[in-house]
Amino acid sequence: MVKRIVLTGGGTAGHVTPHFGLIPKLKDEGYDIHYIGTEDGIEHGLIARLPDITYHVIQGGKLRRYFSLRNFTDPFRVLRGVLQSMGLMRALKPDVCFSKGGFVSIPVVLAAWLFRVPIVCHESDFTPGLANRIGTALASRVATTFPECAQRLGQKAVFTGSPIRPEIFCGYRAQGLALAGFAGQKPVLLTTGGSQGAQSVNQCLRQALPALLPRVDVLHLCGKGNLDVSLEGLEGYCQKEYLGAELPDALAAADIVLSRAGSNTLSELLHLRKPMLLVPYPLEASRGDQVLNAEYFQRNGIAHVLPQNEMNAQTLADALFILLDHRDELDSAMARYPAREGTAAVLGLIHEVQERTV
Repeated sequence: MVKRIVLTGGGTAGHVTPHFGLIPKLKDEGYDIHYIGTEDGIEHGLIARLPDITYHVIQGGKLRRYFSLRNFTDPFRVLRGVLQSMGLMRALKPDVCFSKGGFVSIPVVLAAWLFRVPIVCHESDFTPGLANRIGTALASRVATTFPECAQRLGQKAVFTGSPIRPEIFCGYRAQGLALAGFAGQKPVLLTTGGSQGAQSVNQCLRQALPALLPRVDVLHLCGKGNLDVSLEGLEGYCQKEYLGAELPDALAAADIVLSRAGSNTLSELLHLRKPMLLVPYPLEASRGDQVLNAEYFQRNGIAHVLPQNEMNAQTLADALFILLDHRDELDSAMARYPAREGTAAVLGLIHEVQERTV
């Protein structure tokens, strides 16, 4: 008998990329894989192109922490998404639902619960977001990246670590250098603001280039629509909107990384043992999850942190030079840190809740 699983999660790449660690294993085990997401979300672009996965589109809406007219219309989009998800659950009759969180997951998890489909949620951050707080109440099991988060969520929760997409370990430094046009004579700084880019980091990094480029080459992943044409051809600086299949090579070429503090990015960089300078989204621009993630990594000696309100061209350059000078110390700390690659543990939870219903 064919086993069927529904996957969901979206809004940012961090709510999607852990699925890439699970999907090959699920295929190997013979699962019929279905993904439920929005039509215009990042999850569609990342998942719908994959072979042997059926992608289903629903409506979705999000709760914003600022005034927007869409706050008045999105509840109706969520309701429509619930009804659409209920129709999919009725038609697909999945054995299990796995949710990575994000606003698109709420209608799917609600529909799965209504149809008594066992649910496993995964929470990447130090504290759970709204979608996973709702999901936790309905789920059979909750996987977490941080042990403290599992303790906070109670008996349903298990510290598993985060599923890591295997392809990030398959990069080649020489190809990453060739991609950026670097000779390899200087250390390489890789800068990423996540799938959405990070305007304040982009701007500040570019202001710091005169100080940085004598010591490092800079590969800058700046986000869609954020290229600066005035910097094209600048020696030692390469800007890309986004990297897909080439990202492992870019990571292999990187000696140090400047990043936001999304948990999935941190997990991948930790497993690759890349010394990191983190500039988390500040409290006024988020729910504070990145600040907590970054503080945790700093407490454990596996990353440096520069708060955004302290960041300018000079402080950023100084912090990056300190990171460069101490990269061996951070590499040793990361080697000692008991990081978990969570694919097998999350699969174990999926099997556990599925077997309960057999």
